[in-house]
Amino acid sequence: MRNAMIVGLLSSVAFGVIGSYVVVRRVSYLAGAIAHSSLLGIGAALFMRGRFGWTAADPLLGALIAALLSAFAVWWVSTYAKEREDAIIGAIWSVGMAGGLLFLSCTPGYVDAMSYLFGDVLLVGGWQMWLVAALDLAVLLLGIGLYNRFQALSFDEEFATVRGLPVKSTSLLLLCMVALTVVVLVSVAGIVLVVALLTLPAAAAGRISSSLKGMMIGATLIGVVTVPSGLFLSYNWDLPAGPLIVLLVAIVYLGSWLKGRKA
Repeated sequence: MRNAMIVGLLSSVAFGVIGSYVVVRRVSYLAGAIAHSSLLGIGAALFMRGRFGWTAADPLLGALIAALLSAFAVWWVSTYAKEREDAIIGAIWSVGMAGGLLFLSCTPGYVDAMSYLFGDVLLVGGWQMWLVAALDLAVLLLGIGLYNRFQALSFDEEFATVRGLPVKSTSLLLLCMVALTVVVLVSVAGIVLVVALLTLPAAAAGRISSSLKGMMIGATLIGVVTVPSGLFLSYNWDLPAGPLIVLLVAIVYLGSWLKGRKA
């Protein structure tokens, strides 16, 4: 529970900052594709550990590699190959899930795929917690340090190009940051539910904030409240933590939507 609480609070910062960029740029479907492709890396790592005894093949590292490769593939195809972005996103989404499930089915012994699909933050070990902390720190430093550049890219890409900003490299960096955040959130809510944590808090905060910075702060605060609450309820009701956290976030989003309707 201690590790789970630390990871959950760290994740709140990541999905507050990067989730705001995802919502503003309207690329939640892209985040979903990266999340589902991470199952390929998880399955491959578990397969190599079970079949060949490679103890260094950790599922979290496998998810990180797969997510970063997927982000680079989407960026390269959309930037240089001039292919339809939705087609490559669909391919990455489906191939990642199919390949990951095949690896899991071929892994010797019993593998609980549900914990990766829907999350089990209580299984996060000590060194994995430090890895999540390092990823979270990287995302936070980049998200805040390059705030002006990311803001220009998110709201008006043509304006950023005219101003001479390195749009291509900035876009790739932002996609890699989304991939890092997805890996952080997979340990909390799982692959299937990760998009909800990445978008709903930012969308709720966006209804009560008039600036991108306020949106980030609001989304982070929503995470700081809902993640510990979900862990507390899951412990007392003996229910999975990931789905409970997502439901609490969804209730907050619904409340913000109803408040906006009344206003």
